Amino acid sequence: MTDAIAYEIGPDQIVTLTLDMPGQQANTMNAVYRQAMGETLERLQRDRDDILGVIIRSAKKTFFAGGDLNELIQVDTSRAAWFYQMTLDLKAQLRALETFGKPVVAAINGAALGGGWELCLACHQRIALNEKHVRLGLPEVTLGLLPGGGGTVRLVRMLGLEKALPLLMEGRNLSAAQALKIGLIDQIADDADDLLAKARDWILANPAPEKPWDRPGFQIPGGGASHSKVAQMLAIAPSILRSKTQGCYPAPEKILAAAVEGAQVDFSTAEKIEARYFTELTTGQIAKNMIGFWFQLNQVNAGDSRPKAPPVYHMRKVGILGAGMMGGGIAYVTALAGIDVVLKDLNLAAAQKGKDYSVRLLDKQVTQGRMTPEQRDAVLARIKTTGRDSDLEGCDLIIEAVFEDRELKAQVSAAAEQVVVPNAVIASNTSTLPITGLASAVSRQERFIGMHFFSPVDKMRLVEIVKGARTNDMTLARAFDFVQQINKTPIVVNDARGFFTSRVFATFTHEGIAMLGEGINAAMIETEARKAGMPVGPLAVSDEVSLSLMSHIRQQARKDLEAQGETLVEHPANAVVELLVNEFQRAGKAAGAGFYDYPQDQPKRLWWQLKARFEKPAAQIGGQEIRDRLLFIQAIETVRCLDEGVLRSTADANIGSVYGIGFPAWTGGALQFINQYGLKDFVARAHHLAERYGERFAPPASLLEMALSGKRFPARSLD
Repeated sequence: MTDAIAYEIGPDQIVTLTLDMPGQQANTMNAVYRQAMGETLERLQRDRDDILGVIIRSAKKTFFAGGDLNELIQVDTSRAAWFYQMTLDLKAQLRALETFGKPVVAAINGAALGGGWELCLACHQRIALNEKHVRLGLPEVTLGLLPGGGGTVRLVRMLGLEKALPLLMEGRNLSAAQALKIGLIDQIADDADDLLAKARDWILANPAPEKPWDRPGFQIPGGGASHSKVAQMLAIAPSILRSKTQGCYPAPEKILAAAVEGAQVDFSTAEKIEARYFTELTTGQIAKNMIGFWFQLNQVNAGDSRPKAPPVYHMRKVGILGAGMMGGGIAYVTALAGIDVVLKDLNLAAAQKGKDYSVRLLDKQVTQGRMTPEQRDAVLARIKTTGRDSDLEGCDLIIEAVFEDRELKAQVSAAAEQVVVPNAVIASNTSTLPITGLASAVSRQERFIGMHFFSPVDKMRLVEIVKGARTNDMTLARAFDFVQQINKTPIVVNDARGFFTSRVFATFTHEGIAMLGEGINAAMIETEARKAGMPVGPLAVSDEVSLSLMSHIRQQARKDLEAQGETLVEHPANAVVELLVNEFQRAGKAAGAGFYDYPQDQPKRLWWQLKARFEKPAAQIGGQEIRDRLLFIQAIETVRCLDEGVLRSTADANIGSVYGIGFPAWTGGALQFINQYGLKDFVARAHHLAERYGERFAPPASLLEMALSGKRFPARSLD
């Protein structure tokens, strides 16, 4: 018997199976587990007459993490037949537990996700600790997969199609209380002893349990696929799904198919249907991209970009300069993480407006039952509003979040430095201005760093940390630690105008605006951007950013470059932006008019004059051409950032492009997009785009060299 599953028969004739995968922090359904479970099932059959039931528990902090992604990412089409059969064998093991004839209880002490939750679903009773770290669900869709261990089959038979499909297709994970409410677990335990006691009590009270679907005459809750109400829902489900995924993500579509088809056949056939769709997705490229992204996200969160020497530091008091939307958002997430905040603006009234942002967000959580009034008040009590620099005394971090103006940023940063603790970190939330230049406003430039948040701060997961020329390792480490302290994902980049995310994001918006200037239909540009997987079209997001701000940033860049004896290279989009801002007085969403109109109490709509003023029938191009222009220009600029040393790793590039820019998640990130396209094919396509639309599409020399040598951007390691 392998150590992966410890087998112990107690004096009460109850077998306890303890999951404890050797050499791993979490239990996974790898080859070692599969062998161990096979041996365990054989022993259970031998001991069947001498035991009363089985408890499955875990020796890890988590209960079971699910499938082995290291194994899954390597399965290609050449191994499809092996993988399909292996999946069926795994299902057979779970089915053997389910039909063992003796009660089997899952004693869930931690997270049970994916394959781990499928193991629990095969048990007759599920009892979970009532602890925050216990999360339950089937998140496979977020990795481009579907539940392959009977998850779709059992969940549909437990809850019915209407209730099961959202859980399956959105990959939701639930707390123990939420799972109990909808019937996914049966009991909640207060502590580890209570967990095992409840498991034993249930076994003794239920000597011969049977799943509902193994009883004659079983009907799926709410009705099968042909039931009138369910059929009505299923008739529109594919179109609603396509409007969300734009056809970029096959996993939700396969989940829908597996669930609906599986609901119309017997259990065994349903498992075969699920296995076929699971194999198709696992051997496909999109799952490879999304699993690779998951690995790189773990790499980033593990601190690969953080200097190793400085010890981990937890900020105690943070000062935020500027109480606008960004400053208010940063104050909210900081206070929510348990850190004291001083929110400063020109006066107390302006600062209080910034705090009101937190009030609105917290009140909403109380209304939704996700927070108590006492918890809300505790968070708000951590935010002190002020108009005085002296109230910043004792802060160990200052985050400047004022308007994108070099002189203003210098003024507030210098004033704050005078009252904070001597070793405090001073950070700027600038999105474009070089950090090394901004650092000249303070005396301790080694303590100055960029900390670029994204709007809205409470929803966006990324923070781009920008290391200036004089920023030392201690400052970088503390900035990294703070970002993780407030539950965000940090990427680290080196200093340059626009850094990484703003610079690449600008290529997306500018390419869309340039296409409009060429005469391409505005609605087509927006639609094809979404079909490519971008969350919003380039014209709509330009309005959100503000066309006047885009114009201001360009003017600032021109002034800075002229001071260095350089000339700004004009982009074809600039003329269109200046036309809208200066001639048509359409400065963006905040001004009430940009590329879109924003009628009160109605959805936004493209400005009707765009067609008359810009569109040319002869200028129209195909949808694939539009999609390629929007994705290729971002990927090419990402390579340039890597070449210039702005980006420090492939992982930072991919995580930053998806979380910060909205680059399509199905690609696995901007550099993985090039990998999966194939470097030679990517270079050839880039040359074609450069010939038609300009040198900005020309592939960098490094990309040509990689294509010739057969290299790829590394999947996980730092460059």
